[in-house]
Amino acid sequence: MTRLLSVALISAGLSTVALAAATQSLTWRGDVVTANGVVKGMAKAWQSSGHGNVLMQPFNTASGLDAVAGGSADIAGSARPSSGSAVDGGLTFTPVAWDGLVLITSPSNPVSSLTLQQVHDIYYGKITNWKEVGGNDAPMDVFAVASPGDGVEYSLRKLLFGRGSQPVAAPRLYVNTTQLEQSVMLDPRSFGVTTLSSVAGNSKIKMLRIDGTAPTVSSVASGTYPLFFPLYLVTNPSSPNAAAAKEFVDFTQSPKGESVLRSHSLVPYDAGSTLIAMDASRRSRILAEVGAHASAEPTQMAAAPSARSAVSPASLAAASRAAIAARANTPSLSDVNGAVVAAPEPTSLKGVHGDALTVSDAASRGSSFAKVTADVYVSYAKSSVAKVSTQGPGKAAEALSKKAESRKIASSAKAPTRTYRVAAGETLYSIARKHGVDVAQIRSWNHLKDNTVRTGQVLRIEAR
Repeated sequence: MTRLLSVALISAGLSTVALAAATQSLTWRGDVVTANGVVKGMAKAWQSSGHGNVLMQPFNTASGLDAVAGGSADIAGSARPSSGSAVDGGLTFTPVAWDGLVLITSPSNPVSSLTLQQVHDIYYGKITNWKEVGGNDAPMDVFAVASPGDGVEYSLRKLLFGRGSQPVAAPRLYVNTTQLEQSVMLDPRSFGVTTLSSVAGNSKIKMLRIDGTAPTVSSVASGTYPLFFPLYLVTNPSSPNAAAAKEFVDFTQSPKGESVLRSHSLVPYDAGSTLIAMDASRRSRILAEVGAHASAEPTQMAAAPSARSAVSPASLAAASRAAIAARANTPSLSDVNGAVVAAPEPTSLKGVHGDALTVSDAASRGSSFAKVTADVYVSYAKSSVAKVSTQGPGKAAEALSKKAESRKIASSAKAPTRTYRVAAGETLYSIARKHGVDVAQIRSWNHLKDNTVRTGQVLRIEAR
């Protein structure tokens, strides 16, 4: 009896251990697109199949990759492949579904279709009014996600410009596509990008056709809609829960998993063999159509001694000068000016945000990309005012930047002053562009702490 009791207790203990292993909890973090389209329904099917629960933490792509790399999450969701950065380098990106990138606006906007060239020119700042694409005589309110490396924005820019890090003329920035979509619903002049799985069936948002082709599950699956792209689940092979995380990823390709994907207007990745085969030629065709070409991302421009070692400002600046010199004889990129400031790579993407604005000189549109200028604001702190805030060698660059900015402001200190009342829908960026001044100058003249302005607010504007 004693032996039988001992055997029973041991068996019960082993069963408990086995049950605990089978019901192991996983933590997922990533972009809201993958959260809503893939993980939310998948987690329920996973749990109903006898597995553990999945704790979801939807926010954005960068936060998910950072969490998986740092060990605070087991799986990340990403709407882009690995960028080759130090954070992405040790992670495994597994494509699980195909989705469509859709350009969206308000249902009250009469425009229903755009060409790829028009979409490219809108983001490049060459088209700024809806009448230029057959709509009302009203300025375009271009929205984008501010997070560095956001999957949706990265994937669209990779298709249209040949690199996902391309700055665009999008004055209004949001933390994720959910916030962007909510703003699009309220603004008849709005323009932004999200995904088919995110807005399919939403009558409060209009999805624009591309060259007359509507974004649908069938047009994405066949490749007739050109802006298709994969969604990824990302894991860390060195994570303690790596085996369970991989099992969850594999589950997405099971019959139950594929059923979940289809119910959210997604095409299972393995069912998109046609898309895989045509992907490279499709990308080349789009770039040729809009007059762009593929180029290396900033993370690929210079090789560092190790995965997490910083690139020196001198070496990156030299690489930038060499790249500019190599393009010097390219007519379509004439008069392009740019500067690169390098700083030690942060150990985490937490707290990182940025604004990017690209403006085309309207008087020089005779050739594509002529006289293009760009302003980029980056901050590793919580302040959104700093031009460049870094540590180490970057402080010298920051001092130079602030000194140059101070000179620019001081030079116009004696210029005539006028006032301007902010109209509905205007942003600090659009006001600066209208008056031919810098955003930093307007902030300085009006003692603004950030880029926020309100309708009816009176601003002081000094002539250049």
